Amino acid sequence: MENPQVHVTRSFDAKAAIAPRLRASWQRSERYGVPEDEVVPVFSGAVDTGSLLYECGTEVLRGLQATLANEPISLMITDSEGLVLSRLCTDATIHRSLDKVHLAPGFYFAESNAGTNGLGLALADRAPSLVRAAEHYCTDLRGYTCAAVPVLDPLTGGLAGSVNLTTWSAQSSELLLALAQAAAGNTAALMLARASGRTARPTPRGEVFRVYADRVDPGDLPRLSPAWTTAVADARTALGGGRVVAVVGEPGAGKTALASLARRELRPRERVLNARPPAPDDVDTWLTLWTPELAKAETCVIVSGVDALPAWAAEELARIFAEARHDDLPPFVLTAEDPAAVPAALSPLVDRVVEVPALRFRPDDVLPLARHFARRDRGRDVTFTPAAARALTAYDWPENVKQLRRVVREAASRSQVVDTPQLPAEVFTGVGHRLSRLQALERDEIVRCLAEPGATVVQAAAKLGMGRATLYRKLAQYGLNARRLKS
Repeated sequence: MENPQVHVTRSFDAKAAIAPRLRASWQRSERYGVPEDEVVPVFSGAVDTGSLLYECGTEVLRGLQATLANEPISLMITDSEGLVLSRLCTDATIHRSLDKVHLAPGFYFAESNAGTNGLGLALADRAPSLVRAAEHYCTDLRGYTCAAVPVLDPLTGGLAGSVNLTTWSAQSSELLLALAQAAAGNTAALMLARASGRTARPTPRGEVFRVYADRVDPGDLPRLSPAWTTAVADARTALGGGRVVAVVGEPGAGKTALASLARRELRPRERVLNARPPAPDDVDTWLTLWTPELAKAETCVIVSGVDALPAWAAEELARIFAEARHDDLPPFVLTAEDPAAVPAALSPLVDRVVEVPALRFRPDDVLPLARHFARRDRGRDVTFTPAAARALTAYDWPENVKQLRRVVREAASRSQVVDTPQLPAEVFTGVGHRLSRLQALERDEIVRCLAEPGATVVQAAAKLGMGRATLYRKLAQYGLNARRLKS
């Protein structure tokens, strides 16, 4: 016999009694128009079984399933949109029951589809979530307890999907969330191990906001390309008109710098704070720390990376922003990687979106920025040889200005005249994929040998212990240009 579904009458008092995260999720479910009494199926018709998440998550869950062989628990992997990718379950009864509520591969189970549920809440808030019995928004789901944990892509830090464990509501749920957390962690670790040795991007922690004590002085900045100056002018005009601005662009492109510069051009003496997204567990402290600054005159807060905020935090920010002072200029600016990724709660507040072009689309900015960063780090002008200048300008800078600053700092610390030997090997490669650690070491050694004064391809090949044809093949493999390595 299948587990009976529990039907609980809704009331304001019942909602008021549940945890704030769950209450916020119920409110979102109501706004989405999710039916209260049934899960309306949304079927994809296609599941990406070739993804690294699917491969690693399913392998981890198979191992966990072997230790839970006699337990009525269904183990699932979903993508970042709540699409169920795989489901493992040995209990025929719960298997059939989950089919009836469409918690099965190929179906979407995000909050907007099924209301408050474990995996939907984990994805919305990007935090481990446990939803028991009557805490589900839809009465069809009241017979289950669901524990879900988001899986972050170990390379990008972005949301890859979730691990979801579902059992009957009558079963003990004490260990369910711990098992889901372990499975999610093991999945991310396995994804990293199989990602060609690439380096993981750390998830944001620790730094809550930073005061720009060295105030941006527009007169100290180099003259940059029209692509940059036009974006600054757009932001300045919108802010000057009292509009709320969201600055968008790739990581490291200079979104915060552009927002700060636009504010400085309007109010040179303004105090600018940068509120960077915290880890999910630190959001309460993060909000408490900087939101009082919005009430202070001549203060602006740049809230960076709002696309990384949990849904409930975005809703709380929307409420705080709505109540914030707003004389002639809004006291805040938002940044995100993509305008479509701005949380739904914050999107209605945005009057103007300004995009920062990636550095690869602004090659004329590379050398002025390189000289600026070098002078700031060394305290005096640094010279770049023609060969170094060609290498810097020709590189496509996948990590944008942030990467350029790091490369220049490293090179300028070695010499006041920067030539190709002072530049890291990454600048000379045009390879379109990340390298394993062994490949990176080989590439760096090839660059070092070729960059030696007077070195020829024949001499470098002999020094590397390989034939000239092999070296040419390696140059093509790593996207290296021998001529660019020469002064």
